Amino acid sequence: QVQLIESGGGLVQAGDSLRLSCAASGRRFAKYAMAWFRQAAGYEREFVAAINREGTNTYYADSEKGRFTISRDNAKNTVYLQMNTLKPEDTAVYYCAAEWDLRGLLPIATTEDDYDYWGQGTQVTVSS
Repeated sequence: QVQLIESGGGLVQAGDSLRLSCAASGRRFAKYAMAWFRQAAGYEREFVAAINREGTNTYYADSEKGRFTISRDNAKNTVYLQMNTLKPEDTAVYYCAAEWDLRGLLPIATTEDDYDYWGQGTQVTVSS
């Protein structure tokens, strides 16, 4: 089992950058693929980015390609989401998620049902 705690959200202006962090408890963080999702008010939660266990493979939603970067530091049990050139439509609660992948054989997942553990979320608000 792993517990996830997001941080780094806040209120910024359009064009600014933010880096979100997700700290995981437990000793087996490197056995989890990780992802970020977000949920804007009145909308369903949507996939943002994902990264495999080793940090060697990443995948992004089309709207985030080129602006967002997901990374991880397994020594620190932390996954990051660097968000650049933020837009008002990026306003949402951002959630970190973990998928158990013991052998590292699973393809990168982009749907909520694939993930086993979730954080409580961190609010990102982008003003125009």
